[in-house]
Amino acid sequence: MKMIVGLGNIGTRYDGTRHNTGFMLVEQLALDYHLGAFKHAKNIEAVVASGMIDGEKVMLVKPTTFMNDSGRAVKPLMDYYDLSLDDLVIVNDDLDMPVGKVRLKTHGKSGGHNGLKSIIHYIGTDKFNRVKLGIDHPQHGTVVSHVLGKFSKEERPHFDDAVTTAEKALVDWIHGEDFAGLMNDYN
Repeated sequence: MKMIVGLGNIGTRYDGTRHNTGFMLVEQLALDYHLGAFKHAKNIEAVVASGMIDGEKVMLVKPTTFMNDSGRAVKPLMDYYDLSLDDLVIVNDDLDMPVGKVRLKTHGKSGGHNGLKSIIHYIGTDKFNRVKLGIDHPQHGTVVSHVLGKFSKEERPHFDDAVTTAEKALVDWIHGEDFAGLMNDYN
């Protein structure tokens, strides 16, 4: 089984915000591959949609812990399903990349991203696969207001293109492509 965790903040207040790019990607995957609605996972702080994508069992996850404590949901799911790090991908926003840019990584520090910090803390390593979606630095205002804000009309088509690209990369991974090899194809 493959587990794809989209990072974000739960609640309608955060729907469509830059910080919820991970949620938006897993929601699109669930829609495109008819995995159904996200449902609360028993005894775990997450909502999950699962099913088959081209013959592979896939679980899409949105932690309900809020961004800064995402690891509290990821670690119990990994333990319960006895998943290896090779079967995990985290999808998160990235301030250091322009809107529309996608970057795959197999390891690395958190880069100041509190959701990644939490996951690294809970699973005890920074060696896990990631799909990062660019949200750019704020042109005005604070970082907090930027990440909790929505994409502009000009940015949204670029973000939608990034979601399409990231989804293709994830489906290639689900089909058995090596994640490190996919970095060469998609970065």
